[in-house]
Amino acid sequence: MSQRKILFLSVSAGAGHVRAAEALRLTAAANLPEVQTLHLDVMAYVPAAFRKLYTDFYIKLVNSYPTLWGMLYQSTNEADPGSPSQKIRRAAERLSTRALCRAIDEFAPDAIVCTHFLPAEILMHEIRRERLTVPVWVQVTDFDLHGMWVIPKMTGFFAASDEIAFRMRANHIEAERIHTTGIPVVPAFASPQDRQACARHFGLDPGRRTIMLMGGGAGMGKLDEVAAALLQLDHADQQDFQLIVLAGRNEVALKKLQAIAAQHPGRLFPFGFTNEVERLMACSDLVITKPGGLTTSECLAMGVPMVVNAPIPGQEERNADYLLEQGAALKAVDLVSLEYRVRLLLSEPERLESMRARARSLGRPQAAQRVLDIVLEQLDQAN
Repeated sequence: MSQRKILFLSVSAGAGHVRAAEALRLTAAANLPEVQTLHLDVMAYVPAAFRKLYTDFYIKLVNSYPTLWGMLYQSTNEADPGSPSQKIRRAAERLSTRALCRAIDEFAPDAIVCTHFLPAEILMHEIRRERLTVPVWVQVTDFDLHGMWVIPKMTGFFAASDEIAFRMRANHIEAERIHTTGIPVVPAFASPQDRQACARHFGLDPGRRTIMLMGGGAGMGKLDEVAAALLQLDHADQQDFQLIVLAGRNEVALKKLQAIAAQHPGRLFPFGFTNEVERLMACSDLVITKPGGLTTSECLAMGVPMVVNAPIPGQEERNADYLLEQGAALKAVDLVSLEYRVRLLLSEPERLESMRARARSLGRPQAAQRVLDIVLEQLDQAN
């Protein structure tokens, strides 16, 4: 049998879609040597003007006007796919992606997995015109199902949870095309990590309670102010914990955190961008983070409870709702509520342990492997 070729398509509007595609690629590279893979970011194949509108505008809207983003999220979710505005949007997307179609033809995949709805929409039209005949799959990357993910002509859909699978069926997707796999995380989050060894590697005390504050790849969220407030909490309540802060690529935030760390030796550990998040997470008893689909899936895969901090309206609120309902997280809407919830969990270790157990039970560390197995099984059945 000739080597199978699977193409992963993502969109760099936020980091989660790209990370999901990379999780699938890295899992295949580690476990499926007979499979050739390629990961393409659709934004690398569109004109600069389209890319700026699609990614830069999204990031600015989410960060600067979250309420407006929430309204847009809801209105597009409820929009009729056949409405003139939706038809115009899809036409503009198709006009901007001819280079992508050429790249797909050059790789000649046996199957395609989309971790964003944009490439799936583009390929739907190629399938309708019989210019593409390979199976196309859609991996939903949040614990919510926005209407834009419901795309005809797809071979199948991968759902983050049983509820999302239920919502897919309610949106008239046939049950046999739906697979509840979870959201793919890179193999490092699926591998056991030794807390003692990880803590020693970073100069942390492995026996001390540890909180990790995450700002994402861009280091968003006034990390220095949050860290300073949490350290004051430590002092005021005589709670003994160490604080890890991930500033990502935000150099300004990292310098501010390093200045605060100098005033609190052995208590604050700031990091810039790192490829060892899973090892830092293994040291942590609690993670404070924005509730993106990929970040929360990584926490669940590692069995770490969360305080989800100031979720933006739309997909982050839906992700937060899921985690709260399942007992794996608490939600903080501002700095005051964050301080209260951290104090609560530090004073009630049995509650924190219960949340850890719930997180561990919800985690799907093998999601990426499960997705690949289903795609390959379908290819085998087709032959």
